[in-house]
Amino acid sequence: MTSSSDRTRWVFAGQLGPLFDDGGPMMIVEARSVFGRRPMHRAKAHLLLSAMRHRAAALGDRVEYHRVERYSEVVEGRDLEVIDPTSWSARRFVRRHGLHVLPSRGFVTPEEEFAEWAASRAGKRLLLEDFYRTVRERTGILMRGDQPEGGHWNYDHDNRQPPPRHAARLGLPDPWWPVEDGIDEEVRADLDRWQREGAVTLVGDDGPRRFAATPEEAELALADFVESRLNDFGPFEDAMLGGDWTMAHSLLSAPMNLGLLDPLHAVETVVAEYHSGRAPLASVEGFTRQIIGWRDYVWHLYWHLGETYPTRRNALAAHEPLPPAFRELDPSAVESNCLHETLDGMRRHGWAHHIQRLMVLGNWALQHGYDPVALNDWFVDMFVDGTPWVMPANVIGMSQHADGGIVATKPYAAGGAYINRMSDHCSGCVFDPAKRLGEDACPFTAGYWAFLDRVEPHLAGNHRMAQPLAGLRRLADREAVVDQERHRERW
Repeated sequence: MTSSSDRTRWVFAGQLGPLFDDGGPMMIVEARSVFGRRPMHRAKAHLLLSAMRHRAAALGDRVEYHRVERYSEVVEGRDLEVIDPTSWSARRFVRRHGLHVLPSRGFVTPEEEFAEWAASRAGKRLLLEDFYRTVRERTGILMRGDQPEGGHWNYDHDNRQPPPRHAARLGLPDPWWPVEDGIDEEVRADLDRWQREGAVTLVGDDGPRRFAATPEEAELALADFVESRLNDFGPFEDAMLGGDWTMAHSLLSAPMNLGLLDPLHAVETVVAEYHSGRAPLASVEGFTRQIIGWRDYVWHLYWHLGETYPTRRNALAAHEPLPPAFRELDPSAVESNCLHETLDGMRRHGWAHHIQRLMVLGNWALQHGYDPVALNDWFVDMFVDGTPWVMPANVIGMSQHADGGIVATKPYAAGGAYINRMSDHCSGCVFDPAKRLGEDACPFTAGYWAFLDRVEPHLAGNHRMAQPLAGLRRLADREAVVDQERHRERW
């Protein structure tokens, strides 16, 4: 449904591409208070401002561009229309001010179709796999009639390879990088001034902008991924190398979440590579699953589970505050290679790939009982692609199991053996992934058993945790490991 009036359309920071433009008058509001609510990664603040200002420059006379402290300064009393925005707070705001609201866009499955699918489950768990198959069947993407392309719905078994042995990098060409312009220079100067004035607190490096800020740049990034990294994306999507922060990942989540790149177009572009014989099915299916499966799934869960979902439960009684190394993105005191590398990459780029987020950062936070709501906010603020809708199911649910099993059936906890298998981080690390006791005991390996000890009462009825908990009970040095981790200072 598009606008049928000549109302000015206010577009938000997640709605900056052609998909949200029906040709009428537009308004973009740059509200400084949005950037001052909590500490924010410098790269994220820069990308948001750059994308909004680039969009205004492209729209020319069709756009009103306002730089204010708060949205209400320009919205009060205006007869505006909006495409339903992407957070609970923004949706409340536009309705409170009586704006004309159009259905949301930018996702493959409309909200009403997800609601119908969820209702049809008749109380069953809303599993990603079931949703993903339904979307494939509805859209015909990677389907042959009523059967999945290649005879399998997913190719996870082909997409879990460790990195090549003794390799510092995957050996792929460097990704395409945007070239900064005068708008980026202005953004940088404004952020410097805002920080001097105390209006914002910025964390992380002021590096060159690495993510697309315009639809044209997003298309170039997509084309570059297809040409140089798509074939290797599938096999190595879970792998980590200390000298290769991008690996074979697409780097498209940020422009997609800004509304610069239509996710369906991205998937169709990638699927066309398979049908033309230029890309393997496993890589193409892996990318497709991330976009029309997981991305849409967490978007719809954000609305389905409700605004109170992040705070409704704290199933594992996790209340510890985030440490300074996280809050300040300062890895200088962190000795474990995997965590040091991940935090350092975040400091430099405001980005890490999904395994670094889940199995390094999330795994560490889970083991140490960091407050899940604080962690969720941190992920929103410190990642260039962080949004209020994308993180709750990912962090509260899948990563921290704080919802008690709504999103994931068991906690994603693992010891150093997983990181050793899927990365080069353990080679040369001061800690030994095979040890759980002693000066060189791996904080992840020992932390795994200390975590199980702490949460055993909360997980005793979880059948998927029966085997790990049985292993904990057989651990001869359980008390010593728990005591060691309780007093751990080096990590």
